[in-house]
Amino acid sequence: MKIIEKLQKDTPSFSFEFFPPKADVGFWDLYKTILDLKSINPTYVSVTYGAGGSTRQKTVDLVRRIKKDAGIEPVAHLTCVGATKNEIAEVVDELVAGNVKNILALRGDPPAGQQEFVQPEGGFAHASDLVAFLKDRYDVCIAGACHPETHPESPDLKADLSNLKRKVDAGCDYLVTQLFFDNADFYRFRDEAHKIGIDVPIIVGVMPILSVNQVKRFTQMCGASIPKTLLSQIEAVEDDNEAVRQVGCIHALRQCEDLIANGVSGLHFYTLNRSTATRAIHQHLQSQLVKK
Repeated sequence: MKIIEKLQKDTPSFSFEFFPPKADVGFWDLYKTILDLKSINPTYVSVTYGAGGSTRQKTVDLVRRIKKDAGIEPVAHLTCVGATKNEIAEVVDELVAGNVKNILALRGDPPAGQQEFVQPEGGFAHASDLVAFLKDRYDVCIAGACHPETHPESPDLKADLSNLKRKVDAGCDYLVTQLFFDNADFYRFRDEAHKIGIDVPIIVGVMPILSVNQVKRFTQMCGASIPKTLLSQIEAVEDDNEAVRQVGCIHALRQCEDLIANGVSGLHFYTLNRSTATRAIHQHLQSQLVKK
């Protein structure tokens, strides 16, 4: 089933993101974690592609297995990094053969050791090119990424939104945001996106903070910021992992409550392959929705 068909205007979607581990043992542990999510009936789970497409085949294998055996709709990440159009087509052919109908189309980050993205020979330069290619060739639902605080390589929000509009016009059915910690950044972004005609559903990416060093590294990579108050709270207890986790989960929960109250299409949890915190947040949010 295509994800766009599962997005309802009156009920937010709930989804979870995982990345395929390099070791086979970790692969099966992760698969069991994903199977455990079946009891909460997520809208979908997504599986990342790995830096530079390094876990390409594992992503395909995991997504196809989820589709076949887990009873959960999977979304496969797909990037332009290090691949020709023909190689990308081979990956998508394999996904489609496994009845996978949902893809998150990304340009991708530069491979390790490279400062800037370089268009592969015979490949794509932009995510919008990949989206157009997929839309023309396959009957699949395509998601695109967006950045409420602008993409790190964009000079400003206006330029970033212009690129995003190009991607949506190329065929994106819905969007998923990069993580952020201040909802005001998202609301400003959403308003500006609507002004220029971006009217596809926007699912919000949420990441509960589990480690101070980890979240600092992630935000630096993706161009997100940590509000000063939140940063002070986690730095005050950074030597106590459980205390950091509690602060991070409470902030994420309050963030999600506010987002739902303001009509977001869905919440997408960046789990870092640890579903405990996101499951707890999901359970609390669901109990509140049932009361309403």
